[in-house]
Amino acid sequence: MNVRNEVKSHLVCEGVTMQDVLGKLEQQYGWSRSISNLSGKLHRETLRYKEAVELADVLGYEIVWKKRG
Repeated sequence: MNVRNEVKSHLVCEGVTMQDVLGKLEQQYGWSRSISNLSGKLHRETLRYKEAVELADVLGYEIVWKKRG
């Protein structure tokens, strides 16, 4: 699964829109409210790790590193 589909899947599971998430990201982390900026990053797969962590946070998730095996 690519980054774009994975993020959109979590948005659907949480029942929120990109605009809802961007509003929270703007309040908590100073992100731009531009849907096209986030959509472009997801499409190009250029989302930075810090941005992924912040995005996960506002969706109520955390990114966990787990050793395989």
